[in-house]
Amino acid sequence: MKPIIQLQLLILLFFMQACAPEQQTAGKDTIQEYPVTTIEHQEAVINTEYPATLEGQQNIEIRPKIDGFVGQIFVDEGAAVKKGQLLFRINAPQYEQEVRTAAAAIKNAEAEVNTAKMQVEKTLPLVKEGIISDYELKSANFNLHAKEAVLAQARAGLINARTNLGYTAISSPADGVVGSIPYKTGSLVSSTSAQPLTTVSNIARVFAYFSFNEKQFLDFTEGFAGKNMNDKLKHFPAVSLLLANGTEYAEKGHMESIGGLINTETGAVNLRAGFSNPDGTIRSGASATIRIPVKVKNALLIPAKATYEMQEKLMAVVVNKNGMVKVTEIEIMDIPSGEFYVVKKGLNAGDWVVTEGMGGLTDGTRIKPVLSQQLTAAKK
Repeated sequence: MKPIIQLQLLILLFFMQACAPEQQTAGKDTIQEYPVTTIEHQEAVINTEYPATLEGQQNIEIRPKIDGFVGQIFVDEGAAVKKGQLLFRINAPQYEQEVRTAAAAIKNAEAEVNTAKMQVEKTLPLVKEGIISDYELKSANFNLHAKEAVLAQARAGLINARTNLGYTAISSPADGVVGSIPYKTGSLVSSTSAQPLTTVSNIARVFAYFSFNEKQFLDFTEGFAGKNMNDKLKHFPAVSLLLANGTEYAEKGHMESIGGLINTETGAVNLRAGFSNPDGTIRSGASATIRIPVKVKNALLIPAKATYEMQEKLMAVVVNKNGMVKVTEIEIMDIPSGEFYVVKKGLNAGDWVVTEGMGGLTDGTRIKPVLSQQLTAAKK
């Protein structure tokens, strides 16, 4: 029996030795592959994006200056109008009556002036002949001046009455587009009404209003030449506008102004960019996203998808040539971008970073890095 047992042991030992390389190979095959990319210094243009509110160059509330009823409406909501075009007519018959009253007052005043002139003409020769004293002539002249003042006042009253009557016809003060019309024909309106009759928006040119926080503002302006902010504005690149449906607006815009104050509550600096709007595609009050190209030199770029947040810190996973990973905190330039971040601290040129699936990796984990193409997507 012993020779048989020894033979069986030898066969078992031989079988275990034969299977050992396959087991080792199988163990190696369990190391998971992860895509990585190399971080290198390069010059690039990064598109930074900020939410913006769009306003026309003029948004004019149309309000009545007099009390009355809406008699006629000559335009419809959304209509394009020209400066001076008639929009509304207010039915206010009291102002027509004031014109007639003022005109009658003028005729009465003119008659009294003529009577006073006749009295002066009658008194003058009598004074020259010494029949009556100078007092009578002076009194007649004073009366004439008083009547002339009444006439002037009556004429001013007619002008005011005609002005008020003119307020019954309301015309557009500028070229633009008519907004909503809350009051319909027959509605009682006045200068103190809660809502305007409508709004005329001049949208031949529109402005995009957005804001930087203080840190973004300082980082952003440091990259442009100029002794003062007006000089720096001249060096700002042309900016783009993404409309609410995600399409890029055809016209390029330019930075025009930067607010002089930092909001103490929000820490924001307000900025404005202007865009021409020849086709009226953009309407006042719309929302959009403004895209600003930022040129960075000698920058370390990391794809946004290769980072994740942990306890309000931005992290990246660095892998060495042996496949060992290390979770690293990084600091980036505070300019929001949808694709890439500019690394200020935490990574060095030549580092490999995992670009996908790094959320479950911890320090010391061994992976099989699969090197992808070097970052060039942001370079222009």
